[in-house]
Amino acid sequence: MIQIRIAGKDDAEQIVGFQMAMAKETEQLELPEETVHQGVLAVLRDSTKGKYFVAHTGEILVASLLITMEWSDWRNKWMLWIQSVYVLPPFREKGVYRQLYVHIKAWAQQDDEVAGLRLYVDKSNEKAMQVYKKLGMNGEHYRVFEWMK
Repeated sequence: MIQIRIAGKDDAEQIVGFQMAMAKETEQLELPEETVHQGVLAVLRDSTKGKYFVAHTGEILVASLLITMEWSDWRNKWMLWIQSVYVLPPFREKGVYRQLYVHIKAWAQQDDEVAGLRLYVDKSNEKAMQVYKKLGMNGEHYRVFEWMK
């Protein structure tokens, strides 16, 4: 049985592993492990940077995602961004991400200061986009532009 909870410092190494695997799998990137490690710890130490949620079965973490917050002056509320989603391969297509999403959405619905949820997805990740559409998310309104140092 899959359970969802907010991650703690004891989950850091597993989350780092998830992030390293996701970068390699989705963007063929070899991230510097120490940088990812410090980035994950920064979130776990300072909740203003975000919150990791993990899905687990017993003691085994099977998935994680990161929620960050962006203030919307148009809505006078917070937008929650879903980022860094990773599900272990043996647990994919079994509804694990759906359970995480439903948990996050319920959390957001209870908070009057939250306007909604957003995420970005690589434009070539058709499988992920189909999952998000099935959950009722709309990807037709915005495009993300970026500049990276």
